[in-house]
Amino acid sequence: MIHDKTITRRAWCASILKTLAAGGAVTALLPSLASADAAPIAVTVYKDPNCGCCKKWVSHLSANGFAPVAKDRTDMDALKDSLGIPVALRSCHTAVVGKLLIEGHVPAADMKRLIATAPKGVLGLAVPGMPGGSPGMEMGGRSDRYDVVAFSAGGKTHVFATHG
Repeated sequence: MIHDKTITRRAWCASILKTLAAGGAVTALLPSLASADAAPIAVTVYKDPNCGCCKKWVSHLSANGFAPVAKDRTDMDALKDSLGIPVALRSCHTAVVGKLLIEGHVPAADMKRLIATAPKGVLGLAVPGMPGGSPGMEMGGRSDRYDVVAFSAGGKTHVFATHG
């Protein structure tokens, strides 16, 4: 027996519309899928070879979309002077992401926001000192309130984010 496989124009159009609708749904998901597979952001971290919290901060970066390369230095003050890190904003490690400077225990999310927004005149971000609860300075349940400070070449600063 011969089976009639003819399709009506209406059925064919309905089939095409269903396919397009399914394709549209997949396309709507692609931006979120693309961001999940985005290439890690290169960052160079200068740190003292004996500092445990610096190693933890590097791990925090790795777990949050960065590709850190750690470089041990014993002359951190000279490095910070050469980069123009303000003395009042200094901490234990210094990082460079493209042309941006990152000083201390800055959360990866704040670094990503700085990179994405690229505020005019901002040279970088700093978390002065070593506040408990900041990335790399986890101390059980302790979480100090701290500011992430944006700084410019002219010495101007402003609070970029507050945590804790």
